[in-house]
Amino acid sequence: MSTTPQSLYRDEGVVLRTQKLGEADRIVTVLTRRHGKVRAVAKGVRRTKSKFGARLEPFSHVDLQLYTGRTLDIVSQAESIRSYGQPIVADYPAYTAGTAVLETADRLTAEEREPSLRLFLLVIGALRALAERTHPAPLVLDAFLLRAMSVAGWEPALGGCARCGEEGPHRHFSVPAGGMVCPPCRPTGSAMPNPATVELLDALLTGDWDAAEASQHANRREGSGLVAALLQWHLERGLRSLPLVDRSDPTAPRREAGLLSEA
Repeated sequence: MSTTPQSLYRDEGVVLRTQKLGEADRIVTVLTRRHGKVRAVAKGVRRTKSKFGARLEPFSHVDLQLYTGRTLDIVSQAESIRSYGQPIVADYPAYTAGTAVLETADRLTAEEREPSLRLFLLVIGALRALAERTHPAPLVLDAFLLRAMSVAGWEPALGGCARCGEEGPHRHFSVPAGGMVCPPCRPTGSAMPNPATVELLDALLTGDWDAAEASQHANRREGSGLVAALLQWHLERGLRSLPLVDRSDPTAPRREAGLLSEA
């Protein structure tokens, strides 16, 4: 029988997902600032008298105190730094985009306890932008996905050829190649996106929000398709949340407007 003492540590993190454990406990998956992804048991949080159950919900930025365990750590304290859940859940486009952000962060951190400060900061920035409506939710999501792929070492080539490096602009985009490709390197089945779409992706990757928000809806939809295809290629399977993201044209009339006026 092991007599190794439990060690106590503290870190801040974002709750990515939760799952029930037994009758009153919950397993929380948290992307932390210094310890990477951590899975921990929060005991008794599903009881109505739980002191910190509401603080351990997805979209929550929390300060945690934990004990290390053999397989799962144990949460002993949880203090809220900021909960992004309420403003995000109240807006469907923000909620669907935010869910995709959390799932992506979870999938990109397959190795637990592998620190990734850049990804942690990207998640915090994306949730803040969604909660505060700083930019359109689909653009926030695509910017996050592009930058998260960059952190993972999969940054798409949007200027030079993804295979030989020849300076562009180029007309064809290959998902297996990892971005734009020149004519000699172009694989069969490459897409030919609108140049404005490629400019949009570059603006999202570099943080040029003025250019990104000036883009047309058709280019946004085309760009989202390319980003989703790239992510799926690298992860080897798609995200469950990505097809649910609301990418409707914000300038188009809302179908429910008539129902609201009659209420």
